[in-house]
Amino acid sequence: MTLNRAKQYNRLKLICSLGGIALDITFWLVIILSGLGEFLAEICYNTFEPLLLQFYLFVFLLGILSFLVHFPLNFYSSYVLEHQFLLSAQSFWRWLWEKIKGILVGIILGGIVLTVFFVVLQKYPTSWWFFVWLFLIIFTVILSRIAPLLIFPLFYKFKPLENQSLKDRIQAFAAKWNLKISGTYQFNLSKNTKKANAAFTGIGKSKRIILGDTLLTHFDEDEIMSVFVHEVGHYHHKHLMKGIILNSMITLAGLWLAAKVYAYILQLKDLIPSYLEALPYLALIFILYGLVTGPLGNFISRKYEFQADQFAASHSERADSFKNSLKKLAELNLADKTPHPIIEFLFYSHPSIQHRLEKL
Repeated sequence: MTLNRAKQYNRLKLICSLGGIALDITFWLVIILSGLGEFLAEICYNTFEPLLLQFYLFVFLLGILSFLVHFPLNFYSSYVLEHQFLLSAQSFWRWLWEKIKGILVGIILGGIVLTVFFVVLQKYPTSWWFFVWLFLIIFTVILSRIAPLLIFPLFYKFKPLENQSLKDRIQAFAAKWNLKISGTYQFNLSKNTKKANAAFTGIGKSKRIILGDTLLTHFDEDEIMSVFVHEVGHYHHKHLMKGIILNSMITLAGLWLAAKVYAYILQLKDLIPSYLEALPYLALIFILYGLVTGPLGNFISRKYEFQADQFAASHSERADSFKNSLKKLAELNLADKTPHPIIEFLFYSHPSIQHRLEKL
């Protein structure tokens, strides 16, 4: 029965994901082909004189339209579906408040990125892609540093891990592998979901371990330690640094390719790069590039997970603790243990539970 529920849940999640992708592509095609982009751009040109304010208004109008178009699917996938399968602990108003907070944070962070992008696009119309890439690297590093301190606490309450025995074991193992962490924290994941999770967050002095209270409730100490050891495996294999380098290269290639395709489209349409009505073409190019490179990123991520799994299996104090933790995570999170190979290849950033156990 649980297996059938997991299959059904993940099938519906996949349909929602594919629907979201189709909706994204359709949205930008309609904006471009219907002339709506040109219409909105004209409103912005007539409303403000400064170019940057015109750009802000254009992004705001597109954002409102996108929100309205995506809201029904977003509401179903993140609220209705999660309640249907008894995974959500949110009331409607709590769900709505969490979404509002996410939107506000997104506006601030996205506003910074888009402002730099548009200014650079105006100043360097042919080489903008390189300068945007440099900024994104710096911005990503800064965001990774401050997120655990300033952003995550907006959504969850963090406090030092109360289980002193577990805390001592975590700190001892971290010291053994020369992993410097600023602290070990638990957070109230249960306010939103019945799923369990744990992670490393931050870089440098903000590096910390966070454990969801659902994990602490449903897992014994050895199993929690094995999950932590898995995360240390990522550190041991330098997956974070490798991931940053890989993602920066994929981003660089994407920006360069997007600039080439964008320049070709601009030539055909007799537009200049910073014209507002031209920008939806660039948004569509980025979406399509992400669809192509997504499976590559997922493939490498799954490889990293296998390596961290082997590390956890080799260095956990109890031989079967990590296998048990994987099985419990799959049960709590209602994971599909045996997805179709094509689905796993295209969409899974983590290997399926069946493949992880087979490797172990």
